[in-house]
Amino acid sequence: MTETERRPVGGQPKYQIDFARQAAKLCALGATDADLAEFFAVHICTINRWKVAHEAFWRALKLGKGAVDDMVERSLYQRAVGFSYDTIKIFTHQGQVIRAEHREYYPPDTAAAIFWLKTRRPEEWREKLDVNHSGNLTVELVKFSDDPES
Repeated sequence: MTETERRPVGGQPKYQIDFARQAAKLCALGATDADLAEFFAVHICTINRWKVAHEAFWRALKLGKGAVDDMVERSLYQRAVGFSYDTIKIFTHQGQVIRAEHREYYPPDTAAAIFWLKTRRPEEWREKLDVNHSGNLTVELVKFSDDPES
């Protein structure tokens, strides 16, 4: 086991005010709570305790992770509806380096659109089927016997 998975009791570092700033930066780069535990050389339970005990730390994680989540949400939306962006293509022709402005186009992605709709409009796009049954059900009991004469 690694040191972040098991540490002797009482051997964990004390929380420092600067941890909130560091954690916010790491979360903005996509770090998870497990990544933070590794960075601070503590068990993930310690990260959870710090979130409860230190509001600034909790807010820093929420802010940092929120920014990354917003970026992913925007990217998913763009993939769902399609997008274009301007870029420069660089190539060589007869030994000369040529730079050409170019508009790159990515068409809508069906899987991204379905995921987006299932997440944002679950009542309309979920895969669960609601089956309603109406009517009566009759149950008839039949007695079977081992004796063919009865």
